[in-house]
Amino acid sequence: MVKDAKRAWRWHSTQALAALAVVPIVWMELPEDLKAYIPDEWRPWIMAAVAVGGIVGRLRAQSDEA
Repeated sequence: MVKDAKRAWRWHSTQALAALAVVPIVWMELPEDLKAYIPDEWRPWIMAAVAVGGIVGRLRAQSDEA
């Protein structure tokens, strides 16, 4: 484990991975009229962008306050 695992919830990578876990659940609960605003072909790209954000968040040095 990393030295500061108790602070993992503050890391941008952890937040991005949490978003990846929650997005499908939220998507299922959205009304169909709201889902219509996002084209089907965009969904994989949106998920990939969040995943890349997690990678960048993991590689980026974050301050102690972040």
